[in-house]
Amino acid sequence: MSCRPTAFGLLLWVLLLWVLLGGCHRETAPTPSSSTESAKPIAASTVTASPTRGERLSSSPSGKGLPLSFAPLVKRAKPSVVTIMAWRRTENAFGRRTLDAQGVGTGFVYDAAGILLTNHHVIADASEIIARFASGKELPATVVGSDKPTDVAVIKVADKSLEALPVGDSRAIEVGDWVVAIGNPFGLEHTVSAGIVSAKGRSRDDVKGLDPSGYFNFLQTDASINPGNSGGPLLNLAGQVVGINSAVRANANNIGFAIPMEMVLKLLPMLLRDGEIKRSAIGIWVDDISPADVKTSKLGTRRGAKVTRVVTGGAADRAGLATGDVVLSFDGKAIKNSNELRWLASIAGIGRKVEVELARGERVFKLFVTLDPLQAE
Repeated sequence: MSCRPTAFGLLLWVLLLWVLLGGCHRETAPTPSSSTESAKPIAASTVTASPTRGERLSSSPSGKGLPLSFAPLVKRAKPSVVTIMAWRRTENAFGRRTLDAQGVGTGFVYDAAGILLTNHHVIADASEIIARFASGKELPATVVGSDKPTDVAVIKVADKSLEALPVGDSRAIEVGDWVVAIGNPFGLEHTVSAGIVSAKGRSRDDVKGLDPSGYFNFLQTDASINPGNSGGPLLNLAGQVVGINSAVRANANNIGFAIPMEMVLKLLPMLLRDGEIKRSAIGIWVDDISPADVKTSKLGTRRGAKVTRVVTGGAADRAGLATGDVVLSFDGKAIKNSNELRWLASIAGIGRKVEVELARGERVFKLFVTLDPLQAE
């Protein structure tokens, strides 16, 4: 019997070597169809290892990313959110005085020493204010300062061991970022709703029924906000307050507005010191730039504020501003529109000498204005 290998035997040896050297590697390597997850590309920077309940997929300070749960954030914030109950003392025709319920709103602890923030309209004209905490503790509160044009109020309770909410940078939050609102809609205490920032820079023209002389630069959110939420915090995913919930669009679904903390922080020093805001003024009436104005002035942009009237003898009149001028910058800050100029001029400071950049026809120049106290419009 011959021992020479047949063609069939050689073929078997070749197949065996191929399996040992290459085929085994292919057997152990996963294929795209072997796992559902492998078909879903996920950015490595957005995933945490073995995420547990409450962790978010992004650990960035801005709190961006899809949250797995808002529960840990709410649990941390809850002790700092309070129900504000306000009463107004009235007198009937027989001279009898009664304390009538005015309404229920929300507030939150800004400073552990007993300083709380809420809306002006929540505590306006109240004879008695009670702050009720999530623990059930109730403390009488007094008004430290309040400002109707921005709807911001500061109240105080006699407790120096409170848990304050951290404040975030409302300028850094972006449209599309997650936010959480906590408040007492329709008296339902510590109700939590979540959504996104829907828009920024909403003005008094976007929210009907507001004080026409007010100053507004709202964050818009689709997190549910209803009567009773007023004065409560709007939080980013880091648990920081980025706004004070203030208003809703009554005829719409989930269109709410919050005062950005950037505005609130500019007012707080004056409210804490003086109890009110003493506003400054340029002494002009302004409007937004129209497309026709762009062509006339040849500025090539709608940024800025057009002077429609100069108050005789006022700061602008003394400095040389004229009707038709376009204010391009104020105190070193470029002006986007008339609302921004009104706001910046109002908080710049009475008696301050401020540089203003103007466009008059094709000429661009600067002059200095010494600001007057703002007179009632």
